[in-house]
Amino acid sequence: MKVLLKGIAKVLRGCWKLLSFTRQLFFNLFFIALIGVIIFAFQQGAESPVLPEKAALVLDIDGPIVEQRSYVNPFDQFVDSAMGQVPVQENILFDIVDTIRAAAKDDRITGLILNLKSMPETNLTKLRYIAKAIEEFKQAGKPVYATGDHYRQSQYYLASFADKVFMSADGGVMLTGYGSYSLYYKTLLDNLDVTTHVFRVGTYKSFVEPYTRDNMSDAAREANTVWLNQMWDAYTQDVARNRHIHASVLNPEVKDLVAELKSVEGDFARLSQKMGLVDELISRTQLRQTFIKEFGSDGDHGFNQISYYDYQPSVSAPFEPSSNGIAIVVASGAIVDGQQGQGRVGGDTTAALLREARLDDDIKAVILRVDSPGGSAFASEIIRNEVDALKLAGKPVVVSMSSLAASGGYWISSSASEIIAQPTTITGSIGIFGMLATFEKGLENIGVHSDGVGTTPFAGIGITRGLPDDVAEIFQLGIENGYQRFISLVSENRHISLEETDKIAQGRVWTGQDALKLGLVDRLGDFDDAIVSAAKLAKLDNYDIRWIALPLSPMEQFLQDMTSETSARIGMAISAQLPNVFTPALRHITADITNMNNFNDPKGQYAFCLNCSSTGN
Repeated sequence: MKVLLKGIAKVLRGCWKLLSFTRQLFFNLFFIALIGVIIFAFQQGAESPVLPEKAALVLDIDGPIVEQRSYVNPFDQFVDSAMGQVPVQENILFDIVDTIRAAAKDDRITGLILNLKSMPETNLTKLRYIAKAIEEFKQAGKPVYATGDHYRQSQYYLASFADKVFMSADGGVMLTGYGSYSLYYKTLLDNLDVTTHVFRVGTYKSFVEPYTRDNMSDAAREANTVWLNQMWDAYTQDVARNRHIHASVLNPEVKDLVAELKSVEGDFARLSQKMGLVDELISRTQLRQTFIKEFGSDGDHGFNQISYYDYQPSVSAPFEPSSNGIAIVVASGAIVDGQQGQGRVGGDTTAALLREARLDDDIKAVILRVDSPGGSAFASEIIRNEVDALKLAGKPVVVSMSSLAASGGYWISSSASEIIAQPTTITGSIGIFGMLATFEKGLENIGVHSDGVGTTPFAGIGITRGLPDDVAEIFQLGIENGYQRFISLVSENRHISLEETDKIAQGRVWTGQDALKLGLVDRLGDFDDAIVSAAKLAKLDNYDIRWIALPLSPMEQFLQDMTSETSARIGMAISAQLPNVFTPALRHITADITNMNNFNDPKGQYAFCLNCSSTGN
């Protein structure tokens, strides 16, 4: 009887597994078919954009500007959209620059219109690279106009490069400056009886401060003030030069600003024009007529134009590989141990991409493009080892620093053949920390106690028990060893004495221009300069550029392409009805949670710069 019952149970379990598999397969296929139907319905009647014989290119960037597009699971994206969360449309920095440069040489494109109302705040370093392409467009003899109802800080920076800046008569220019603000949780953690154990080296290593203090330390305030002022000076100097005004106009005292605003009866648009920030206040109807005169009528009450998103796919040149390749590997995001998708720098993933370049005989040099606040010290060293291996293989490695290459971002850069940063790059922050939160007090308050035996003092270590002093000392010694390892690498590769390296380390953040003076970078320049340098180091007169990235599987690519447009439309339609009053606070908290989720170093040692990633751009 028992044998019979076991047999019946085994058959039933098998049937249930088969039924579950069939059900999941059916619903997955149905879901994919549903997405396809929705996309087909959206696309019915839509016509492919046609570029007129003559037209203006409208740079209508919508969404954040990134070094590398993140991969988002299409099913998650679709569900989030249905719940009212607008999918983020990421714009690759290099696509924007290449498109503007292609338009400058395209006889069909007769002008450039900067319509940036949907572009979010963006780091100054990225903006400067786009501005360089806009300047090249102007040098081709083609006009550039900026138009907007209002201008936020990043939007106005690019607008200032236009030949003429138009704005609505009810608009205004909002320049808030740069800041570094964090939420501080010490009192909250104390109220919850959470004990925070911190291990760090570096006077300025301020990542742990939000969990150990209720305000910014004097050391962090001092360091942050220096680089934030340098960033703001760079912004105001660029804008002042473009607008032919004095930089002091962009830094008025509050009382002077109030007096000026009173003089125009509180009209922000008139004040912006009076300050020389905009050239003409104009309605949309008037603006349309102005552009019709400039670029010609499209026959439908508009002017000849083409959107960036319609024009950009047409500028991609066919790839023709040669035996002299310069590989580009992008390290963008927090540095995390193991295999990671685009959007984070996986130690194993990025090392594998560098190894791929090393083993390819047609690759003669590598550019490591770094845009990272750091993360796992272990993963950083895995990546840096591959940089060393490339050099040993006779292939020079040039690091091109983008907006930030700090902490672990500097670790992976430190042994490159050459390091190139922009003046506004945030780098340095050479320091190490570790952190552990335990909940023994809170548990005891509700009557829960932890007890037991173990074969070593480490056996019971976890979030439910306090941390013994001698164990804490062991952790601190490990952190100190990691710090010595970090500064020794910098000292050896940058040819700076260990004592001097320690002085400029201590977790302190530096701008690119200061890093050059300190010997942390070799020279100032952008991505274009890095390509020239890589070719020079590899002694190449002719070469091709190859982007080495983690490929999506055919199915992942298909699903992502299929769902992206539909998800965006559904999300925007629903989110337009939802309040966003809590968005700023939620953004701060979400960012803090995301940072914590990125911590998976096997030794619990991290080289991460908090303030670098929270400047508010």
